[in-house]
Amino acid sequence: MYTLFLLVLSAIISFIIAPLFMRLSYRFGFVDYPNHRKQHERPMPFSGGVSILVSFVITVIIAQPVEREYIPIILGGTLIVILGIIDDKYDLKPSIKFLGQLVVISIPIFFGIIIDTINPFGITMNFGVFAIPFTFLWIAVIINAINLIDGLDGLAAGVSVIALSSIAFIGILQNNIFVMMISVILIGSTLGVLYYNFNPAKLFLGDNGSMLLGYVLGVLSILGFKNVTFFSILFPIIILGVPFIDITFAAVRRYREGVSLTRADRGHLHHKLQYIGFSHRESVILIYFMATLFAVASVILYLSTVTGAVLICILLVFSVVIIVEATDLIGSNKRPILNFLQKIFERISS
Repeated sequence: MYTLFLLVLSAIISFIIAPLFMRLSYRFGFVDYPNHRKQHERPMPFSGGVSILVSFVITVIIAQPVEREYIPIILGGTLIVILGIIDDKYDLKPSIKFLGQLVVISIPIFFGIIIDTINPFGITMNFGVFAIPFTFLWIAVIINAINLIDGLDGLAAGVSVIALSSIAFIGILQNNIFVMMISVILIGSTLGVLYYNFNPAKLFLGDNGSMLLGYVLGVLSILGFKNVTFFSILFPIIILGVPFIDITFAAVRRYREGVSLTRADRGHLHHKLQYIGFSHRESVILIYFMATLFAVASVILYLSTVTGAVLICILLVFSVVIIVEATDLIGSNKRPILNFLQKIFERISS
């Protein structure tokens, strides 16, 4: 019951304060102006992340968690929102932005939140001297994965809510009350803003919002699955399947085309769905559905035996291949699996 209270409280706070920050954004010119690469037609405030952060911090303080890990989450979250505000306003160079992210990531590492060991198949694997570099990389990838999918109204916020819901549920199964509580509070804070961010949006998350969600998801993925003894490293990857697919194949596509990995383009999953013919809102809802499938699969994986887990992983890989081929996410126009399935269907139906 108290968890439900925190969920509702955080949602109400962000729902109430979001219009206030929207007005302040217009007043001080903190808005995203339309251009040839963007789909909105009028200046939009990008204060979504500030609203989420304020609601999140207030609710966490009210919840009074006994675990000290909430400190780096709040400190790092505040700093990454400030970094995002500067980037939204002045469009920082990717190298400067990434350097700022590394500074923020050093905060949870300083507090001992590190991927030092994993335990696949009951075998303990120690990262040793690579633990800190791997933790930097892990959180940075999640931050930028969420940042990259923030291309349509409500997309990053909705996908994050779905991922957080899965983390919270597995937290309950693990009796990890802290991870569950932090996840639920962030879900509520994000839902309050999502009301204004969903198509047609009245405000944007901005980089300050998408990076905040990615940062907290990255930290929670370490705290929530550090002691899982089976396929440890796969849980957060599967939960965040959609943004991981997007960032992975964006990197492959840009490498094949010989362009910078930091260069913006219109080849992301949400763009591809629109090229196929889905509307703005339909594309978002379809990606929500994909994210939900991955989130449910992660819970099933957690509860499965070794054989069941292997089968689920095979099905997930197959699903990823289908998504990539159907949307031409890699930019090759090659569809061997879809063509093979089509031939089988034609033989069966003939």
